[in-house]
Amino acid sequence: MENRDKLCVVVPCYNEEEVLPETVRRLGEKLRSLMDRGLVSPESRMLLVDDGSRDRTWALIREFHEKEPLVEGLKLARNRGHQNALLAGLMEAKDRYDLTISMDADLQDDMDAMDAMVEQYRAGHDIVYGVRNNRDTDTPFKRGTALAFYRLMSAMGAETVYNHADYRLMSRRALEGLAQFREVNLFLRGMVPMIGYKTATVEYRRGERFAGESKYPLVKMLNFAADGITSLSVRPIRVMAGLGAMLFGGGCLWLFSLLILFLLGRGPAGVTVAIASIWTAAGLNLLGLGLIGEYLGKIYLETKDRPRYLIEERLVG
Repeated sequence: MENRDKLCVVVPCYNEEEVLPETVRRLGEKLRSLMDRGLVSPESRMLLVDDGSRDRTWALIREFHEKEPLVEGLKLARNRGHQNALLAGLMEAKDRYDLTISMDADLQDDMDAMDAMVEQYRAGHDIVYGVRNNRDTDTPFKRGTALAFYRLMSAMGAETVYNHADYRLMSRRALEGLAQFREVNLFLRGMVPMIGYKTATVEYRRGERFAGESKYPLVKMLNFAADGITSLSVRPIRVMAGLGAMLFGGGCLWLFSLLILFLLGRGPAGVTVAIASIWTAAGLNLLGLGLIGEYLGKIYLETKDRPRYLIEERLVG
């Protein structure tokens, strides 16, 4: 019996002209395979979201849309970052499709895992996470920093799925839940687990980038981690408060010790240690102020209530 559930594969694109033709070819083959096997409706499509690219990405999307009936396009008015581009695609697909699968354009995510994702959806799961089963293709440095990233997120109270990026399936009901999260500081890897509903995971082997350059160098990954932690948890402020309390308690004990030495006629000592302690306290103070400033900045952006993205053009139907 033919499945009438319509699938939309959402693919954020930023300067992807080198890899996009191959992405569209392979994704078209996968969608037709899912249709032929009756796993999804023949009305299923791929939605390519151009995040303000500076190369020929949008021109290619327009060409593919004219030649390939499976291709739809969405152009943002300006570059808003991967998370906003992904959200724009998901919200565009929410009312027209029964389920969505999000993936990157670089062909590192194994498309064959979509079959298992759809099966899990048909088994009653609203969210299915694509999870890497190994990191053999990564350098030792990349593996170490990735492990540190997930441990830090967990320690700071941000709930994420280990070894999961943004390769996931979401039902229409899950997307409707996501639409109720109105914050402008987006970290979808942490927001999606907060939706609830029934979830499952599908393991896959992540390959190497087909072409082009990575959009997430080390500095950008560090900023991404910082955004994720401060968007989802206040634990960093509590940690700083705890360190401040410890430092204050230690300072009080030290002053009391110096007072005892003074009363005993020995006079204060340890000038070097005192200077080091002053620098430590000053550094901790500045770090705490910077952390508070980060949270205040996010609050400021939230109160502005600016749109997360603006859509310049749609290519659908």
